[in-house]
Amino acid sequence: MAASFDSGYPPPLTSEQSDYLLSNIRDWSILNGLAVRPSSSFVSEKIDPSRSLALTAPVTLFPSLFPRVCFDEARAIQTAYNELYASIANDEEWLGEVVKELAEVDDFISNLWDVHQAVKKEGYVQDLSLGIFRSDYMVHKHPSNLDAKPEIKQVEFNTIASSFGGLSTKVSALHKHLLSISAYPPPTLPFISDSSLPPNPSISSISRGIAIAHKAYNRSRENTRLPLCTLFIVQDPENNAFDQHALATNLLTDHNILTFRLPFSTVLSHTHIPSDSPFRPLIYTPPHSPNTLYEVTTLYFRAGYSPAEYTSQDSWKARLHLERSAAIKCPSILTHLAGSKKIQQILATPSSPHLSSFLSSTSSAEYIGRIRDTFAAIYPLDDTPEGQYAISIATDADKARGYVLKPQREGGGNNIYGLKIPPFIKSLGNDSKKYRGHILMELIEPPALRNSIFRNGDVKSGEVIGELGVYGVCLWRHGRGQKEEGVILENWEAGHLLRTKGRESEEGGVAAGFGAVDSVCLIDV
Repeated sequence: MAASFDSGYPPPLTSEQSDYLLSNIRDWSILNGLAVRPSSSFVSEKIDPSRSLALTAPVTLFPSLFPRVCFDEARAIQTAYNELYASIANDEEWLGEVVKELAEVDDFISNLWDVHQAVKKEGYVQDLSLGIFRSDYMVHKHPSNLDAKPEIKQVEFNTIASSFGGLSTKVSALHKHLLSISAYPPPTLPFISDSSLPPNPSISSISRGIAIAHKAYNRSRENTRLPLCTLFIVQDPENNAFDQHALATNLLTDHNILTFRLPFSTVLSHTHIPSDSPFRPLIYTPPHSPNTLYEVTTLYFRAGYSPAEYTSQDSWKARLHLERSAAIKCPSILTHLAGSKKIQQILATPSSPHLSSFLSSTSSAEYIGRIRDTFAAIYPLDDTPEGQYAISIATDADKARGYVLKPQREGGGNNIYGLKIPPFIKSLGNDSKKYRGHILMELIEPPALRNSIFRNGDVKSGEVIGELGVYGVCLWRHGRGQKEEGVILENWEAGHLLRTKGRESEEGGVAAGFGAVDSVCLIDV
């Protein structure tokens, strides 16, 4: 059992305290858009065929305790992380060598690379890329050393569909609201205060990134004089639509930028590129107004990151269609590929020279050691000495207890934990190519915490684990085949997200039904 920060938080509630707290959570959340569409397992399509219903997003009743020193460090290094992944995406030659190895064992990665190659052959017409990133961490505190200082260890770095930027601002505001109306009983007040609940500008910061890209877009050389818009490429159905609407609303109210949400499956039906235009502007025709045309400045992908979304060749045609257009992509194919777990593993190798190579600017070089300190032990499963060592761990039930096996692609999920690793490895047979599609990562040991999660009308209390995500926005101009020629135009840290799940849960996705959105209650430890 990992060490605990404080076993007395949060305190038990009387029935009256619980009723007051929950009624305000429900009402405030719906009033302020802290909501999701119900899953089909909770509300069947028969009951809600038009998908009109919404309910409070899964949230924690209390903000979770989080070490202030870890929170400050995660925020402080985010701009260096932004530069790191922008530099990787800009180094096509280096990235290509990694991708070629992965393409042998992963058709999805291979198809993404083929899209890039096809556009490269034709010629890219847009040299700007936008990154809305999220670096996810857990607090690590050695379970056998009660005097050990807590530190952050990176779980993964997300380069596509870094979600919940909309809801994270709102859940921070919810917990502050509950404090202001005395919904928290007195025993919590030594912990919860205005100073321990930091501001969370993720909605405004992420939206500002999209707005910066929108304004940096060069209109088509034909000067079509069409109205401009941004497009969110989304899943259909999308239970997390309110998270996206929060960003789109801010773009309209604060930046006067019109945004449309377009399901990935309908891209080819509602967008086109004029065949006579060498600039290849992306033209959007809203289905509700078929006589109106918009020129798309920026594509924000909240879909297209999972192989399950590519159900036919038309899906790949749609991704190629978008990639070859003049719209600024968030992310581009190369940036999407940079988020592969294999990249994380390569960077985290202790002898790796790549951090120094990619973080060569004076402003970021000082962060190399601090970024390296966030890496947990990560190993390949290949023929190298490190890979053979990892395979010996993954095939040993006792040694595998402290590890997680991850597929290398972006997007999370499908992880194999502990005792389940050896039988999974056995199922791969003797094909070394299949091994290379995974990385082995040492489990992070977060301190024990307690909280209560409100989901689908029920409250569950017990031990929980929190995962801090720090958002980053980066706009850069690609070089012409040389990494040094890339130029970062904008770079900032853009707010944070805390996702909390029951300690017994191996996955942490909120939308997938495993976790809840949370906010930090900073403590000095």
